[in-house]
Amino acid sequence: MTVAGAAPGSMYSYRTSLLTYPDPWAGRHLTECTVLPEGGWVNHSRWYDQTMQTASECAPTDEQCQQVTRLLGRRPRGLKAISVLDPSGSPVVIRVASVVDNKPFPTLYWLVDAALCLQIDRLEAAGWIARLQVRVDESSDLQNEMAQDHAHYKHERERYLLPEEVLLLTSQNMRQALDERGIGGITGKHRIRCLHTWYAAHLVTPNSIGRLVDQLLAESEYLAPD
Repeated sequence: MTVAGAAPGSMYSYRTSLLTYPDPWAGRHLTECTVLPEGGWVNHSRWYDQTMQTASECAPTDEQCQQVTRLLGRRPRGLKAISVLDPSGSPVVIRVASVVDNKPFPTLYWLVDAALCLQIDRLEAAGWIARLQVRVDESSDLQNEMAQDHAHYKHERERYLLPEEVLLLTSQNMRQALDERGIGGITGKHRIRCLHTWYAAHLVTPNSIGRLVDQLLAESEYLAPD
């Protein structure tokens, strides 16, 4: 979503339902959003009322690398940048190289924020990948949106590829492993597979599945029985 005439960093409010799941964030409204400095996108309908921001594409500092290591429980391979930060400056989404250990690595963005990862873990455990897949299978509009999301993701991945990485992939006949794979490293353009990777990409550039996850996290639908 874009806001016409909005200046980078300006604030807008989007009112949603109260959070109702038993969590320390319960009862908070989703209100604050930030217009991103590149592209004018608004990351809207957050499930908690913190304002996230995009970071520069500079190499991560030693402190940021240590933060990511603590969040993941291991040293990240191929870490290139912190793409989204929370208000305190802690990493929320990281960008990794598309070639790691001389092999193609199709997933560009990874979600590392502990609270967000926990909530999406709960969604997946409650069977929401399959439920959302049913919605996709029944909606040509969602399918078209997902295809566009994958195409944008591939474009972003291509933009970050270094010349030497392109040469390696081409010379080893491995280029197809990236060209055919979209969000979550999947080849099927209408398949979800992983909510974490969709949401990580969503926090950089809003996408169809990320929007549905926002709704679930805001309304706690995933706690309701079928």
